Amino acid sequence: MEAALEVTARHCRSELDQYGRCVAASPATWQQDCHQLKLRMARCASSHPIVQKIRHDCAEPFTAFEQCLKQNQASVMNCNEHLNQFLLCAEQVKLMTSGE
Repeated sequence: MEAALEVTARHCRSELDQYGRCVAASPATWQQDCHQLKLRMARCASSHPIVQKIRHDCAEPFTAFEQCLKQNQASVMNCNEHLNQFLLCAEQVKLMTSGE
């Protein structure tokens, strides 16, 4: 995730800024109000090779994390273990890619 965030911050600054402003302006309804901006930011970030590799190599832990979030919308802290598994995977991809 850190690698994805770095790529997003570096290559998708405008999309990230717009999404961040939208979320800050709509604390109660940001998931609905900012959905299109989130998609635009995700499309920008996903076009980068490191993000594509993380999405491919870490699809299983990410899917588990997403599923956990859907099942625990009221208490997303229950998904910390799933998030940690995904982050660990993403960090390994990042390390392997930077060593090539």
